[in-house]
Amino acid sequence: MPIVVTLDVMLAKRKIRSKQLAEKVGITEQNISLLKSGKVKGVRFDTLERICEVLECQPGDILTYEPGEKEPGD
Repeated sequence: MPIVVTLDVMLAKRKIRSKQLAEKVGITEQNISLLKSGKVKGVRFDTLERICEVLECQPGDILTYEPGEKEPGD
């Protein structure tokens, strides 16, 4: 998928753990883990908004577009 999630980088920059982010955002730690690994097909804008609010970042700080990155079978 050409959309790459760099949430783990932002977590490291902000020195916050996935568990803390999940609690502050109001979603499960497993959902944060799935998002970090890029194994989700989508993310709700309100969830993205809360993540950005907690991490004090922009959506572009955790999501990037890399053309040419395709999953097998695409």
